[in-house]
Amino acid sequence: MEIEKILQGQKDFFKTQQTKNIAFRKMYLEKLRNLLIANEDMLYEAINKDFGKSKFDTFTTEISFLLKDIDYYLKNLKSLSKPKKVGTNLVNQLGSSKIYSDPLGCILVIGAWNYPYQLSLSPLIAAIAAGNCCILKPSEIAENTMMAMATIINENFPSDYLYVYEGGIDETTALLHLKFDKIFFTGSTKVGKIIYKAAAEHLTPVVLELGGKSPAIVTKEANLEVAAKRIVWGKFLNAGQTCVAPDYVLLEESIQEQFMEMLRKYIKEFKYEPDSEQYTRIINRKNFQRLIHLIHPENVYFGGHFDEEKLYIEPTILNNSDWNEDIMQEEIFGPILPVISFQSFNSALNSILELEKPLAAYLFTNNAEEKELFTRKLSFGGGCINDTVMHLSNDNLPFGGVGNSGIGNYHGKFGFETFSHQKSVLEKTTWGEPNIKYPPYSEKKLSWIKRFL
Repeated sequence: MEIEKILQGQKDFFKTQQTKNIAFRKMYLEKLRNLLIANEDMLYEAINKDFGKSKFDTFTTEISFLLKDIDYYLKNLKSLSKPKKVGTNLVNQLGSSKIYSDPLGCILVIGAWNYPYQLSLSPLIAAIAAGNCCILKPSEIAENTMMAMATIINENFPSDYLYVYEGGIDETTALLHLKFDKIFFTGSTKVGKIIYKAAAEHLTPVVLELGGKSPAIVTKEANLEVAAKRIVWGKFLNAGQTCVAPDYVLLEESIQEQFMEMLRKYIKEFKYEPDSEQYTRIINRKNFQRLIHLIHPENVYFGGHFDEEKLYIEPTILNNSDWNEDIMQEEIFGPILPVISFQSFNSALNSILELEKPLAAYLFTNNAEEKELFTRKLSFGGGCINDTVMHLSNDNLPFGGVGNSGIGNYHGKFGFETFSHQKSVLEKTTWGEPNIKYPPYSEKKLSWIKRFL
């Protein structure tokens, strides 16, 4: 089987130790950076074919992230790779202790379709920076971007170092039967469980970047104009097909009418129209049908129109939703925003606590006590106060989920650490050691041991 030979080639190449060389890693990071820039037009064309994404959105939400990732590692790779000296306890004197960041070996990255470049190549970049070989399996749902990435990688890098494996479920299943040193998966919780189970057969560690119902809470203490503008942007970016998009809004009852009108205003202002550069289409008919069945006409406050021919769903706000409706039972992953009102802030937090831990959570308020309760009571992967989505643009913050929304994290130094093993080394002098730990034992030796330990 071709992919088995490629993986074996990567294992053999990793044993040569070449990928551990900092200059080697930088050389290939720079090469990838140059290829992304040189092939920018091809990348734009491919993603536009898949789901109508504009150059502006593709650069700001995909390519810019990749270039920023590469620049970060080129600048910081030396310090990230340097052994870290740590303290040495009393019983190991005279000695010194260090932690070495070792590459893991051969990595499998399984990407997602909704941000196909960012969510496939960003973990691959971190794996390169950490000194690994990598096989990338992009999502076949975004077929044209999969082929574009295969062209860039497979025509310009040796397959025993980096390789893009094209195909669908059968090809992914074949990969999961092989033994990798780590698997990085971005996608749904349902598929994440399949990945986790397959990895367990080989005791392969995993990073699972999943999803969940990410809440946005708006209280009467918020700047409502800012809250409405940023929620509309974060929700309808990529037509809602964003894992950290606000999935639903919890809105304080006393400001409901005023805030709903502001949401309507910004949707109109941002011109999310069919064939607009501000808006993408739904990825395929399967997802389109799933989404339109979640729109109950009696709850529609704004929007609700759709065009199956164009796979277009108008940004839709559902008012007076409740927790028992089908739209509140799963992650929406589309341009539909249910709004649920609350009377007390604590009751809103308690409602969220009844659900699985989300990938993201957002709070809009200027009240210090509400901010403190939000960060202390809720468990979520990451989030923002008075913004949406933007936390993942900060390399100094880890990006990942918790519980059902994921395992592990990446971005910046956290990506480097994800694809590294922290190897501990204690070095001792060969002189000056007391005989206290060696036989024959005595009560006196025991009393000294108790003092030391």
